[in-house]
Amino acid sequence: MTSPVAVPFPGPSPAGHPGRSRAARAALLFAAFVCAACGLVYELALVAQGSYLLGDSVTQTSVVLAVMVFAMGLGSLAAKPLQRRAALSFACVEALLALTGGLSVLGLHAAFAWWDLYWPALITITLAVGALIGAEIPLLMTLLQRIRRQDAGSATADLFAADYVGALIGGLAFPFLLLPVLGLTRGALVVGAVNALAGAAVVFGLFGRELSRRDRLAVGAATLAVLTALGVAAAGSATFQRVVRAQLYADPVVHAQTSRYQEIVLTRSAPFAGPADTRLFLDGDLQFSSLDEYRYHEALVHPVMAGAHQRVLVLGGGDGLALREVLRYPDVAEVVEVELDRAVVELARTRLAGLNGGSLDDARVQVVIADAFRWLREADAGRFDAVIVDMPDPDATATAKLYSTEFYALVQRVLAPGGRMVVQAGSPYFAPRTFSCVLATVRSAGLGAVPYHVDVPSLGDWGFVLAAPGTAPPLRADPPQPPRFLGEDVLRAAAVFPADRAPGPSPPSTLDDPRVLRLANSEGRRY
Repeated sequence: MTSPVAVPFPGPSPAGHPGRSRAARAALLFAAFVCAACGLVYELALVAQGSYLLGDSVTQTSVVLAVMVFAMGLGSLAAKPLQRRAALSFACVEALLALTGGLSVLGLHAAFAWWDLYWPALITITLAVGALIGAEIPLLMTLLQRIRRQDAGSATADLFAADYVGALIGGLAFPFLLLPVLGLTRGALVVGAVNALAGAAVVFGLFGRELSRRDRLAVGAATLAVLTALGVAAAGSATFQRVVRAQLYADPVVHAQTSRYQEIVLTRSAPFAGPADTRLFLDGDLQFSSLDEYRYHEALVHPVMAGAHQRVLVLGGGDGLALREVLRYPDVAEVVEVELDRAVVELARTRLAGLNGGSLDDARVQVVIADAFRWLREADAGRFDAVIVDMPDPDATATAKLYSTEFYALVQRVLAPGGRMVVQAGSPYFAPRTFSCVLATVRSAGLGAVPYHVDVPSLGDWGFVLAAPGTAPPLRADPPQPPRFLGEDVLRAAAVFPADRAPGPSPPSTLDDPRVLRLANSEGRRY
């Protein structure tokens, strides 16, 4: 074996820099840690913003990761000539990265709302952020060697360790700290400010003597300009969001928040010539309009309640509207409502209480905040007479598992003898392949199923699947009070499909092969 050879580096020898010590080296590695954390937050912010705007989180993640890694390679190559003035170059790279990454969420949102240039904007921003991140490592390596010479293996190990641990912290901070506390837009801006300060601290704290007075002034002015721009953007972010939402939604936005899981928007029209129209959007998908939601919820609930219904399970439907229809039956003794997002439940208990009749606070209702898939795995078998699956459309990875063979098998396990299940299955008109896939998936779990559909003006023609273990149950309804919409004639028509919209054969969707996710994204979203 040969003895380690010191890696050559441009610039003065460490001997020319008295005072360099382990503390200086640790400070530089800490700066690498901070910059890595910031870089990963930018990456996750781009993925999250894309998922909020378009859904299809698999595609968003794949594109951002692939483009960013490619751009990091380009950035590393581009950094070669910058190593001769590594300290000044590092400060410039961090200032540009802080500005680009910090404003990335705002830029992507603006491109989507006003210019219909989402994909070009996403790729351009990702390329820029990736190239700047890629330039960091060669420059940091050069600066690390200026503090103390090391063999290539040791220096690389130290720097990459700091980088990878920083990425871990950034990845954990994004969903558990930044999103809940600051939100997506302000979180990215704050991280940009931290990034800019880290770059300036390295230059002024460790390598200030290498720079001329003019260079130091330039770095200080650039850092101050970046921090000012990010501060102004943070101060105006609330106004920006209101303007963007006004552009995206036809009616005034009366409530908007980004929860841990999704973007929640509630709009309400001015009642000029009729009742006000309240609409709920989750990640841009229309969930209901108050003018016709009764059509959807009567069609969803009353057929499954035509059998035994003393104990009812509602999966999803955190707005409380399906629950309102369930509670119309006086002989219902127990209802368990399982909803993932606590923010939706709180909204239902406050702003939507007049619409859902305060259903979530009924004494017969137990509200459980949990992932439905995980909750079903631990639930008692044979407990429920009726199960209502009112989940968001399967156009994201998180919801695709709720339309799988495995999920419906878990639902079947909690059904009591003679129990029934109903699933909202999308539009057989706008998304016929998705509808057929949901039907085939329910049947693949050993359930007999009957499809039906009704007209909901705000959503279009909308489909459902009624199912029971063994043979398909009869499609009928026997509500205790005359429904507003779902009469006998409507129910008979609901079972009839036009020849060009009848459900066709389809492979089922499974956890291993989430076919329904690909179909849902290829056929479009609700709005």
